[in-house]
Amino acid sequence: MDMEKAIVHRGNWARLRAVMDRAARGEDICVGFLGGSITQGSLASRQELCYASRVAAWWREAFPAAAVRDVNAGIGGTTSQFGAARAEDDLLRYGPDVVFIEFSVNDENTPHFRETYEGLVRRVYKTGAAVVLLHNVRYDDGSSAEDVHREIGAHYDLPSVSLRAVLWPEVEAGRIPARDVTPDNLHPNDKGHAIVAAAAAALLERVKAAAEAGGGPETEGTLPTPLTENAYEHSVRYRNDNCAPDLGGFVPDRTPQEHITQMFRRGYTAWHKGDAIRCTVEGTCLAVQYRKSVKKPAPIARAVVDGDEKNAVLLDANFDEDWGDCLYLQDLLVHGKDGPHTVDITIVGDHENDAVPFYLVSVIASR
Repeated sequence: MDMEKAIVHRGNWARLRAVMDRAARGEDICVGFLGGSITQGSLASRQELCYASRVAAWWREAFPAAAVRDVNAGIGGTTSQFGAARAEDDLLRYGPDVVFIEFSVNDENTPHFRETYEGLVRRVYKTGAAVVLLHNVRYDDGSSAEDVHREIGAHYDLPSVSLRAVLWPEVEAGRIPARDVTPDNLHPNDKGHAIVAAAAAALLERVKAAAEAGGGPETEGTLPTPLTENAYEHSVRYRNDNCAPDLGGFVPDRTPQEHITQMFRRGYTAWHKGDAIRCTVEGTCLAVQYRKSVKKPAPIARAVVDGDEKNAVLLDANFDEDWGDCLYLQDLLVHGKDGPHTVDITIVGDHENDAVPFYLVSVIASR
């Protein structure tokens, strides 16, 4: 495969070249990764064989004089909307110099995820980090959110790498059997992760070669105005360590969270019909995260914003899939009035033999 084909948008290299210049001088750098299960390393036989670890290894091999830290903030089954809300806590507080963003098989190809992705990109870009967009793809039908994500990449002139451009055509034509690179048409195996890493490395090698060839550094462009309404750039997750809701039967979960992939921590649980919780948060977009469980039956709740019973949303904690419990994100308010809003969540259905409680993970407020 010609890995150069993976580079679907050259983008502005000013920040990448500046980081490489620092690494070449032996300075410490931090490489960050933010995405879903593929970034987390799903189906790689060992963590060091996932694409993120391989890309971090590229930096260490390319710049042996530098101390390269890497931070993997991948969480399976999550979207860029959640990524925007957790970027600070899970990645940005570590001060990454380069961030690879990967959500194209988790988001959908819709205007909503164009907007959430832009909010995340702007949030990361404003830290001064070099941003690289990485687009994975499904290997049964070639689908992804790459089209809307690439609109954002082009708008901000960010280097972008696509597996749909380099690997999917080989799979679609039968030159590479899908099972050679993925067991489930989505998550790469070790070989698949190596190809994803090679696609990213093709971009990095090109930037490194340009830097070594001499010439003046590239000039960084100015931050453009948002392409969308951009209501997700500033997102806050409210959990039991940073808010004080009114509790009427919901109980805080004080179990320590030792790793970001321990998603069902620092939330609230409830078992019985009538148990309630009320949060007051500020923003124009509101969402809740709760656990959908494969252990059934589980309680059912209802969420109401600002007392608007007509637009109440049911939160069914019973999960129809069998791959494991799901951290489910449910929108409650989209592009509403900016300011304080009340969110009332009440258990409206329980069972004598509920296997698990209703687990409210967080309320997310964005603007």
